[in-house]
Amino acid sequence: MRNIAIVAGGDSSEYVVSIKSSANVFSAIDRSLFTPWLVSIRNGAWKVLDGEKEIASIDKGDFSFVLDGKPVRLEYAYIMIHGTPGEDGNLQGYFEMLGIPYSSCGVQSSALTFNKNFCNKYLQSYGIPMARSLRLHAGEKWNPAAVVNQLSLPLFVKPSAGGSSFGVTKVKKEEDLTAAVDKAFLESSEILIEQFIDGKEFTCGVVRVGSKKLLLPVTEVIPKNEFFDYEAKYTPGMAEEITPARISTELTLKVQELSSYIYDLCNCKGIVRVDYILKEDTFFFLEINTVPGMTATSFIPQQVKAAGLNLTDLLTEIIQENVEM
Repeated sequence: MRNIAIVAGGDSSEYVVSIKSSANVFSAIDRSLFTPWLVSIRNGAWKVLDGEKEIASIDKGDFSFVLDGKPVRLEYAYIMIHGTPGEDGNLQGYFEMLGIPYSSCGVQSSALTFNKNFCNKYLQSYGIPMARSLRLHAGEKWNPAAVVNQLSLPLFVKPSAGGSSFGVTKVKKEEDLTAAVDKAFLESSEILIEQFIDGKEFTCGVVRVGSKKLLLPVTEVIPKNEFFDYEAKYTPGMAEEITPARISTELTLKVQELSSYIYDLCNCKGIVRVDYILKEDTFFFLEINTVPGMTATSFIPQQVKAAGLNLTDLLTEIIQENVEM
């Protein structure tokens, strides 16, 4: 059987989420076809784990390891690292150089979609609706009053290069803006200050395997907090997630088609999730997740189940696309 790696961990604040996602993917791998190995990457240490126990170290020269005196060559990487280095193109570049197939978007696509500012500007050129925003670099001089005058209150402040779970603040008063900016800079050297759009949040998964593209059922997100922050995402009872979403067939098709269009514009691969705010009948783009959460309660597993599909079968299709059986 083929040895495949479920690659988890990473160096961002979303480390814990990655570990939970990878555990769910690991358990869903078809053992009759593949032998999965859990590989942890954290602060330069690349380890093979059995549960929480390290059983081997990865040879970065060829992405292999030795167990009980026998070499094990990993032939495929299912990337489950949220944030750097798994979502920004770095790990993708490493696997490209080694000629090892992997599950996620390619180097250029990952780098583009990981940086919210770059991705926004690119998608805006194709007419994708989204909030007005401005970018700040660490150390750059800026004026809170000028920002408020340009974008109005309330505002969202978020890291530009990073996930959507950490460093995000909804700002209602000008005097709170500086603290929100400082918080976002803890996660990224580049941040976005974004216009607030008053609407409901929705998310839609898209999967392409070969020439087949699957548009998953849409999820409606109703957080109990001010917005869908880390607590709302990962604390039971802090958000209501309804799949399929309680919207018309027309709006469902509209957001699915928009997600498919964005997927193609960004040259995506594998499982991707696109998030939106719906105001009146317009879906405003929030962000694209090229390594979306895959915990048991995450959106993609919810949507896969709502579509009447089996996660194990879907993962098998994704892996088999690039692995000769």
